[in-house]
Amino acid sequence: MQPFNKAGLAGSVHKTFLNFGPLSLGLSLGLLFSGLAVAQTFTEFEAPGSGTAAFQGTVAISINTSGVIAGEYYDSTGVSHGFVRTAAGDITSFEASGAGTASGQGTFSGAINTAGTIAGNYSDSKGAHHGFVRTAAGAIATFTVSGSGTASGQGTSCCDINSSGTVSGFYIDKNDVSHGFVRTSEGAITTYNVTGAGAASGQGTRGGGINDAGTVAGYYIDATDVLHGFVRTAEGAVTTYDLPNVGTTGTDEDTGAAGINDGGTITGFYIDSSDVPIAFVRTAAGVVTTFNVSGATETLAAAINTSGAVVGNYLNSSSNSRGYLRSASGAITTFDAPGSGTTKGTGTFVYGINSAETTVGLYFESGGPFHAFLRTE
Repeated sequence: MQPFNKAGLAGSVHKTFLNFGPLSLGLSLGLLFSGLAVAQTFTEFEAPGSGTAAFQGTVAISINTSGVIAGEYYDSTGVSHGFVRTAAGDITSFEASGAGTASGQGTFSGAINTAGTIAGNYSDSKGAHHGFVRTAAGAIATFTVSGSGTASGQGTSCCDINSSGTVSGFYIDKNDVSHGFVRTSEGAITTYNVTGAGAASGQGTRGGGINDAGTVAGYYIDATDVLHGFVRTAEGAVTTYDLPNVGTTGTDEDTGAAGINDGGTITGFYIDSSDVPIAFVRTAAGVVTTFNVSGATETLAAAINTSGAVVGNYLNSSSNSRGYLRSASGAITTFDAPGSGTTKGTGTFVYGINSAETTVGLYFESGGPFHAFLRTE
């Protein structure tokens, strides 16, 4: 249920939303509509210690059914730190043991489950990544999948965690090839590779969201650098898929999953043969619905909740980012966090949603820091 990061689904949301900007211009598909006449409340907050310069500040990443938020903040030196915020607004920061202390390093918080357990990753002093799980009581267990590379950009990345504490993610080996993994709450790790995944640098298998049945939604990169979606059951059965009219050559013609709910419905986006980024939902039965927000040039899906509501971002004609919520029935509400920038590359970025359709993310203005927000209706 994490935001989809085409470059890796891992760690820093800073990298996630930067990857959204370069997506090629798209066409509006489908018969969906947008609406703005919705009562909504925004709460902006900052984690103590957040920096106040560009590419610093606070990022809200995920929210559980109790309204507890997991995220990260970047301090005045560019180092990332994890935080958890209670529904009452109390914020606790935390560090994974071994996290690096240079700019671009640190602790990257991630998904939070119903028990308040957080899964994420941290980068060490060499820039290599390692996974961690933090309980609601604050105990942190770190781990590195066997075979993980130790150079900068390699290592273990956590992407999602389900209610039983099983974590889904991937690791990058010494040859820069990715491999999927799942880790139980007891620490048992199973690795896997999807048939058809490439074995060269930048290719391989990347596990993403995981639901309570243990089903993983992810993507794999083939030998021609094209992305394809996959679903893997807890028993290890894998189904691969591509979206309608998806391109078949080059790194811009891709299918990628962003999250999966307990009903097995997946959301994500793909880029077609005309370089058009299109959001989608895919049911457990394999039925696909594609959509773009009305008036958008690009649409990206980030997360899905238990009822099938999807949140994400879209770019308008000014290349300014705005948030949206798409209900399970297909109705789309667009929104901007108060104070969001209105120029190219700025605006509102949405990353998480819970069962009550409370959404979280960040907003910022040109040259300014990130500000975390939560939005309720």
